[in-house]
Amino acid sequence: METGWNLWHGCHKISEGCKNCYVYRRDSSVDRDASQVLKTQNFNLPVKRSRGREYKIPSGSTIWTCFTSDFFIEEADEWRVEAWKMIRERSDCNFIIPTKRIERMEKCLPSDWGDGYDNVTICCTVENQKRADQRLPVFLNLPIKHRQIYCEPLLEKIDIEKYLDERIDVVAAGGESGFNARVCDFDWVKSLSEQARRKNVGFHFHQTGARFVKDGRLYKIERKYQHSQARKAKIDYKRTDGNIQLSWEEL
Repeated sequence: METGWNLWHGCHKISEGCKNCYVYRRDSSVDRDASQVLKTQNFNLPVKRSRGREYKIPSGSTIWTCFTSDFFIEEADEWRVEAWKMIRERSDCNFIIPTKRIERMEKCLPSDWGDGYDNVTICCTVENQKRADQRLPVFLNLPIKHRQIYCEPLLEKIDIEKYLDERIDVVAAGGESGFNARVCDFDWVKSLSEQARRKNVGFHFHQTGARFVKDGRLYKIERKYQHSQARKAKIDYKRTDGNIQLSWEEL
């Protein structure tokens, strides 16, 4: 089973990839301030139980964590202590945590983190070369057992090959969605796929985005087709040791 866990909601734009943030877009449609960071009613979702005292989220589930905020955002420092306790309690589930704030991670870790929790994958997001060179050296020097790199929204051709080794499970790439989406070029995606293959790192083309360039031609792709069109490219790659924990079903 796969499910999402947005334990707090709201964020602050900190880099180029945040310009057309889907959280801001969705919140503005209901007159909500997306910059206000608040705990949600689902804060304790992983440990909720049924009347029979069983966890509502079954053992072995993948829990995609904090996709309407950032797990390491400053306003959540106090709440995060309890979040780590729930993640530790649900050691039978896999938690996937993406972040643009990898520089804050070290100061936000629980005391028993050690070299990482077995059930936590940290995903460092980079959208261009500037952010790759800023964030990935920090990412690689942190104690993490399972790592992925998200190049989404991919805004330009990025060279990350020097950062790829056996510590990286998967590189994922995707374009930007929404009415004002910036272009994603298939050549940029293929370059990342080739870099990952050379280093025997898994690669996943997540989605095309709304404005997708292939062979110099611009395609405007509806949201409902962006994932399926990416799959048709058939450029995903699984590292030869099979060390890919996640499935890629859209939530």
